[in-house]
Amino acid sequence: MAILTFLVSLAGATMFLLFAVRMVRTGIERSYGASFQRLLTGTGSQLHAGGVGIGLALVLQSSAAVTLLVTGFAAGGYLGFPTGLAIVLGGDLGSALIIQILSFNLDWLVPVLLALGGYLFVKTEGKKTRQAGRILMGIAFILISLRFLREAMDPIRDSAFLPAVAGYLARDYITAFLVGGALAFVMHSSVAAILMCVTLVQIGAIPFEAGLSLVLGANFGSGFIPVWLSRGMSQSARRIPFANLGLRGSWAVVCLVAVNSPLAAGQLGEAPGGQMLVYAHLAFNGSLLLLALPICARIAPLMSQLMPEPAAPDAGLAGRPVSALEPGSYGPPPQMLANLKRELLRMSDLVETMFRPVADLYQSGDKEQIKALQALDPEVNTCLSGIRSYVADIPEADFSRADLKMAREMVEYAIRLETAGDVAARRLAVLAGDLHKKNLRFSTEGWGEILRMHEAIMANLRLASNVLISGDLESARLLNLEKTELKRMERDSRKRHLKRLQRGERNSFDTSDIHLETLRALREFNSHVAAISYPVLYQNGQLLETRLIEDMEAS
Repeated sequence: MAILTFLVSLAGATMFLLFAVRMVRTGIERSYGASFQRLLTGTGSQLHAGGVGIGLALVLQSSAAVTLLVTGFAAGGYLGFPTGLAIVLGGDLGSALIIQILSFNLDWLVPVLLALGGYLFVKTEGKKTRQAGRILMGIAFILISLRFLREAMDPIRDSAFLPAVAGYLARDYITAFLVGGALAFVMHSSVAAILMCVTLVQIGAIPFEAGLSLVLGANFGSGFIPVWLSRGMSQSARRIPFANLGLRGSWAVVCLVAVNSPLAAGQLGEAPGGQMLVYAHLAFNGSLLLLALPICARIAPLMSQLMPEPAAPDAGLAGRPVSALEPGSYGPPPQMLANLKRELLRMSDLVETMFRPVADLYQSGDKEQIKALQALDPEVNTCLSGIRSYVADIPEADFSRADLKMAREMVEYAIRLETAGDVAARRLAVLAGDLHKKNLRFSTEGWGEILRMHEAIMANLRLASNVLISGDLESARLLNLEKTELKRMERDSRKRHLKRLQRGERNSFDTSDIHLETLRALREFNSHVAAISYPVLYQNGQLLETRLIEDMEAS
């Protein structure tokens, strides 16, 4: 019975720790997720890239999350292999710094974080203040989960079987290494796995020798997490997590052999405690970063040979995906609705392709790129015409009212997407051309405001595609909240722009018309994209018919 109680308590404390780490990461991604692309792709030297990785890991509370971000941008062609690998290596060191911070006795901070975080999340309306509250509460939950973890270990500290297990792991460091690797992979969090190992050593449940082998194994196992999670991406993108795994694994094995020999011989004197285990983890990741940064560029050709790109498809099969709609072919209701969703996704991808380079066009004014963007608009219009005709010809006798209603809602969203394409091609692209035709430049502050809105809309485009595919209520609510946040960003930017005019800033005065029109166009584009959330919210009773007060007493 004692073993069962211990296992349940351990599982509960571990899952609470994983939830808390995820809560912190979610809050940060929702506040600043749209800025990560600019941060990652704006790195210069390998050293700078490593520093960016350290910062991102401290923010996201996870080196695996940093690796997946880098892999995603590498798949899109935004990041080269050397820079991406340097960011990932820096992320591993940043993750180690998180463990150092959390290893201190911070129990006194828990009520402060809960009170402040709870107030910000429950009592405030601003997006970033609410997410700041989520982050603070997540950190408090991490500290509470670590306390639960220590308490879960207390009952077995004096048990009969623990000394035997701990002694075996201390003697057989290879088994301990493999157990640590499996633990990190199963938990999908090196931070949680290593904090557990540190806690076990601190309370005396296992000796330092076993804890060190477990930590080195956890460092190795954490490299498998992004390899597994990126398995559906392109070969060129997956080279980064595989290279990181190779470097971490090699260095972990070298350190395992080098450290355990003097430990077994007792050459290090009295066994250190849990804090020394944290220092060893920091030293491992710091030394790996210093050793690997200079050779990041040299590893690229080797990874290209080991993981070559697949053969290009036959020229006759290449090209843009064709329409998913076949006039007159409807099938059962799920097939008909799936066909419409596929075509809407194709249409959404086209609109995203049009919108993505808008920020670059405002800086470069490239006429050829503007023409290429505008050339996609007729293709978006063709998608709308196909969807409209397909739904208009649906035989009503073969489908229920609910199916027909969903089909009409998809037509309405297609109209929204087509209008969003018009905003990108006929307004934003034209404004970018006018800006350079008149040889004007936004103020630094004004351009930063526009860039942040563009980044937020790019994130909303991806979220809208997720809502279209899944119909998930929480994602739909988040998309609608992001729409409100973008309205606030547009309003605040307009106010700040007018203040700059009052201060007499020349750049703001010259670009005033273009700046204000750009803000309106960006807000309108985002409104059309976010419209996919309305049917999901309405079906679940989450959308009000009107914001007006229904019964207003006469004053």
